[in-house]
Amino acid sequence: MDYNNKLVLAPMVRVGTLPFRLLAAEYGADITYGEEIIDHKFVKCERRINESLGSIDYVEKGTENVVFRTCNEERNRVVFQIGTSDAVRALTAAQIVCKDVAAIDINMGCPKAFSISGGMGAALLTKPDLIHDILTTLKRNLDIPVTCKIRLLKTPQDTVELARRIEKTGVSALAVHGRKVTDRPRDPAKWSEISDVVAALSIPVIANGDVIEYEDFQRIKLATGASSVMVARGALWNASIFSPNGKLPWEDLRKEYVRKSILWDNDIKGTKFTLREIMGHYMSLEKSDGKALTKAESLADLAELYGEMKYYRVVKGTAYC
Repeated sequence: MDYNNKLVLAPMVRVGTLPFRLLAAEYGADITYGEEIIDHKFVKCERRINESLGSIDYVEKGTENVVFRTCNEERNRVVFQIGTSDAVRALTAAQIVCKDVAAIDINMGCPKAFSISGGMGAALLTKPDLIHDILTTLKRNLDIPVTCKIRLLKTPQDTVELARRIEKTGVSALAVHGRKVTDRPRDPAKWSEISDVVAALSIPVIANGDVIEYEDFQRIKLATGASSVMVARGALWNASIFSPNGKLPWEDLRKEYVRKSILWDNDIKGTKFTLREIMGHYMSLEKSDGKALTKAESLADLAELYGEMKYYRVVKGTAYC
């Protein structure tokens, strides 16, 4: 995979599922990350071809719980992100899915308690030896690119030193979120500290943080010298941020996302979570529209709510003659 001059959809918990990845790609995302999936859970999954959907499903054994769904359309751009604290377990998970994805990424940036408490995500930032073990194990045993995503450390020098250690493992690229673990989204991303990492490395660096408008892609590239740019919140609020032609109205993107969720039979809980995240940026969820979303219990309910019942019936094969 080429990591130069790419627009990248960041991994987002409960959001980075197949419908949203395809929506972002439709508007210009070159690389799309799946949400972080914990290795403990994924090693219990089995691969199934879903002929009715045309998808490849990784299903938890003994259940019908789809942990990861992909399709051939995104084969060359989807990145599977693993939450892990163990090299052998990370490799086991990666080997299960590696034939269906473009790259494997290790999450070293998530500050959420569920991730850190398990020694994963940002907890890895203080364990350079474990980072080295995980990344070298994956690189030695996989034929596809291996990358990781980090946050800034206490000082710019600490971040650069860790980035150099990561580069020595042979990873194909490094994504850097321009905030520290203790920073909140309202705190400005420190683009200058990303530029320190770029200057110190020879591998591609993907810059992430405070990319809200299409113009920010070029701004952060110029400010940091990064090879590519990753966006999270800006894409979540409006997936057409990747388009040079300007954003579409968010209501239109909401309907497109609902249609893709219907087409790919997305989990209703995950679909509602993403819709709440989208809508919550533009309106109070205490208004009637938000309350109606809360009451929805199925994809059919969402289709009815957003005027897509005809599409729903066509997809489900129940259209009237």
